[in-house]
Amino acid sequence: MLTVMGFATIAVVLALLLSNRVGAVVALIGVPVTAAFLMGFGPGEVAEFATAGIGGVAATTAMFVFAILYFGVMRDAGLFDPIVRRVLRFAGDNPVTIAVATVVLAMVAHLDGAGATTFLITIPAMLPLYEALGMRRVVLAALTGLGAGIMNFVPWGGPTARAATASGIPANDLWVPLIPAQIIGMITCVAIAYYLGVRERNRLRAVPTEERAPSRVGGGDHTASGAAEQAPVYESENPELLRPRLYRLNALLTLATVGVLISGVLPPELVFMLALVVALVLNYPGMKEQTARIDAHAKGAILMASTLLAAGVFLGVMEESGMIDAMAQAMTGAMPTFLGPGLPLLIGVLAVPMSLLFGPDAYYFAVMPVLTAVGAEFGVEPSHVAQASITGQETVGFPISPMTGSFYLLVGLSGVSIGSHIRFLLPWAWLVSLVVFGAAVATGVIPLWVS
Repeated sequence: MLTVMGFATIAVVLALLLSNRVGAVVALIGVPVTAAFLMGFGPGEVAEFATAGIGGVAATTAMFVFAILYFGVMRDAGLFDPIVRRVLRFAGDNPVTIAVATVVLAMVAHLDGAGATTFLITIPAMLPLYEALGMRRVVLAALTGLGAGIMNFVPWGGPTARAATASGIPANDLWVPLIPAQIIGMITCVAIAYYLGVRERNRLRAVPTEERAPSRVGGGDHTASGAAEQAPVYESENPELLRPRLYRLNALLTLATVGVLISGVLPPELVFMLALVVALVLNYPGMKEQTARIDAHAKGAILMASTLLAAGVFLGVMEESGMIDAMAQAMTGAMPTFLGPGLPLLIGVLAVPMSLLFGPDAYYFAVMPVLTAVGAEFGVEPSHVAQASITGQETVGFPISPMTGSFYLLVGLSGVSIGSHIRFLLPWAWLVSLVVFGAAVATGVIPLWVS
């Protein structure tokens, strides 16, 4: 009974999440609670299941909320603006430097872990340069996606926070060991950008100037010869919120925050709480201004917090009721013995392609708990399942995932078709994921095979 109901619950949750028929909160709370009642559990028992699950995700939820608020305040104060302007100046009119600048700008813009923000900053800033030189928009979309994806490893990004929630392991404990692999992945992204830039330069040299796509910057027709004059100047959307005199202090505060986060001296949620307090007092003294800044970024914070808390209910019911254990035993019996010890390898290799099938909520809250339980039967640590997943599933895989809302923003702003974007980016994203997974294996973070 537990096994059948467990698989049925997972199937219904996946169907609802993949079809976008209901919100994640509705699916993650309504389905497992209904399943628990159908199996004969009483209201008191179901309440205990849900309470246990919520308790397990409370710290991750708090960390995510305060991280969104902190980086939102830093963005309002203009911490990232000078970096963006320098990147744009560096780009010039050379396709190679423009390509490299694109991926670097996306990495910087994604420090707050928000894909939509990254795309809204990077694409409008770089598109005029691509248009002026006749570079392909699909390259812009791909490099922006790679830069955002490799930075999506940070614990305040969606995948790591979800993996922490689903596994019960602190997000910091999952991320910090993966930092060397992430850095190697960042270098790989820059190398890919350089290669694609060289390829674009060679392609443009073979195309007569008069046949290159005209730029629409400023409403005129401009070719590559006018690229330097057409380079955009990045301007803040809310100049009245900028605090240029406090730039160095804000930069030091952010570096200190990340440093303390990596060191593990304080729990991540407390680190971001304290950092937000200092940021608000420093940049926007007074209750009215501080309340306005929190309100400005509350929507994104509440949306993610509600999803994580709902996932806590889902996981609590599934685990405490015994459904997860029953499913794991059934899958263990059906899985060939030789595959079990290599589960992290299987997950790491298929992480990016799985992003095409499962959105972040569907994978981390419905699929990964089952994989974790199956792995435990073969001696695979939950952290290894989670970290193998993070190397590609909705990290470098999210820019090709139709299951995420920001994916449509990426292709929409770039003006490329969904099919051409996925076909172009998939092999590059998969390559970066495999490099990161390989680096994690080489540094001893993830075992290739459990003996």
